[in-house]
Amino acid sequence: MNSGWDFQIWKLIAIALIFFMQAGFAMCEAGFTRAKNTGNITMKNLMDFCLGTVTFILIGGPILCAENAIAGGLFGDALTVYKGMFNDAANYNWTDFIFNLVFCATTATIVSGAMAERTNFKAYCIYSMIISAIVYPVEAYWNWGVGNNGWLQQLADKWGLIDGTAQGFIDLSGSCSIHMVGGLTALIGAYMVGPRIGKYTKDENGKITKINAIQGHNVLVGALGVFILWFGWYGFNPAACTTWDGYEGMGQVFMTTTIAASLATVTVMMITWIKNGKPDVSMTLNGSLAGLVAITAGCSRVDLVGSIFIGIIAGFILVFGVEFFDKVCHIDDPVGACSVHFLNGLWGTIACGLFSTTTGLFYGHGFAQLGIQVIGVLAVCAWTAAWAFGIFGVMKLIKRKDGKTPFLRATPEEEIRGLDISEHGLISAYPDFVFQVESIDYTGAIEVTGDVPVAEAISVNHLSENDVTVPKETNGTKFTKIEIICKERMLDKLKDGLLSLGITGMTVTHVMGCGQQKGKPEYYRGIQVEATLLPKIQVEMVVAKVPVRDVIEKAKKILYTGHIGDGKIFVYDVLNVIKVRTGEEGYDALQDEE
Repeated sequence: MNSGWDFQIWKLIAIALIFFMQAGFAMCEAGFTRAKNTGNITMKNLMDFCLGTVTFILIGGPILCAENAIAGGLFGDALTVYKGMFNDAANYNWTDFIFNLVFCATTATIVSGAMAERTNFKAYCIYSMIISAIVYPVEAYWNWGVGNNGWLQQLADKWGLIDGTAQGFIDLSGSCSIHMVGGLTALIGAYMVGPRIGKYTKDENGKITKINAIQGHNVLVGALGVFILWFGWYGFNPAACTTWDGYEGMGQVFMTTTIAASLATVTVMMITWIKNGKPDVSMTLNGSLAGLVAITAGCSRVDLVGSIFIGIIAGFILVFGVEFFDKVCHIDDPVGACSVHFLNGLWGTIACGLFSTTTGLFYGHGFAQLGIQVIGVLAVCAWTAAWAFGIFGVMKLIKRKDGKTPFLRATPEEEIRGLDISEHGLISAYPDFVFQVESIDYTGAIEVTGDVPVAEAISVNHLSENDVTVPKETNGTKFTKIEIICKERMLDKLKDGLLSLGITGMTVTHVMGCGQQKGKPEYYRGIQVEATLLPKIQVEMVVAKVPVRDVIEKAKKILYTGHIGDGKIFVYDVLNVIKVRTGEEGYDALQDEE
């Protein structure tokens, strides 16, 4: 890196942009999951950075930032870093240290979304600290060791290929060392913790018979998170460049980053449009991230054409990867982190061996660079998988206080109530908003026992007309309740028409329901959503003076289109009407104040 002040200032700005990506991850993960877990996801992303900072300073940082290699480039000599940090802090290179710190936090936070909504918060904090302390720093040293001391960087030199057909392991900003590592850990974590309750329906033999779509609660929050991540990527990728422009310059990196992300986004939109009849919003947003992840390794080494192909292929990998993990592997990943980060991190790293303009296979430079990329991917995957299975395996063996639930997982009661209230005492992350009641079948989630038969446990009381106060003087007036259910867009016309008849009051409610329509099937992340309930309007009124038939005919005239879904009208007898403010009953209670 150029040591001039301009590059130092730019690197500090890039660090701030990368840190801001934590907000993007938090919003993306929260938006693509249910509202009852929003606070929990926010806390996990906050702790990824803050707990990760503590462990990175004490353990991970000295390993990664060491100038001297030990064990043949497998580890850095942490003791030399400790001396600089604590004995000569005024002259220590803190810029590079913090730069590596924010990269480390990004690796840890990827796992949060894949394991969302059912992971024990304590277990997650422990995992986050371990990955920041040892998992990420060691494999990152192989790739980015100071002075190219990591063994992956030394491969080309050992093979006598430097400045020939290979230039060492290519991973400029971490398709492999950050995203593939975080994505593989997310995949193993999601597999080990198990699916969310209600995600998969099983028969009596335990065979999965149906996959249920559990939709995220706020697509706008998820989309804003994606935009923030894309914005932060303009610090993430160019930060390691050595020049402003030209080969391996920031201008080229900005270009390839933008092109790959855009092409991946369009590709996902078109695939889901063709497959499902409509473009899938959440999958398309994932497509943007897939393109960004895939281009991260080779963003300074590929040209315009290479970035186009990398982005398009990333889009295909994203769509079919999400469906493969969900439909075939039955691994529940609410936000698509496994496909976005693991599969496309792997693809982006391998793509450097194909599309690098100076050493890639497609540019006439043979298989050497591709071979180095494959070796690096396999080595990093092996290291990461060993730690992930070890960490999550131990947490799965340890049981919680109930003696049944693994330490890794929230109890069924906690999961159903939501981790916001059970883990953090947060009643709702959105106290001023009311959310639609979820339709997940929790049958079998909690075993309920008892000795009292249902018929005896529930008291049923029957009321007769004698138990209801009927007005003494009705003058032969009959009170009738009319209930009209119709399409939302017809409300204004219906309201105006009824008021023109002399109706003195009505109650209007937003409801969900269906008649012969039975809803229209839609798709969320490739899984069919059983939209059996449609949004409707329910209008209720009680009439006495206005003829009931007039109300019915007026409503029929306004609502009729001849198509299924025009609505229903229900008519009921009413025993009495009481106006609370005046105490008037019967006919008088329905009249205007004049």
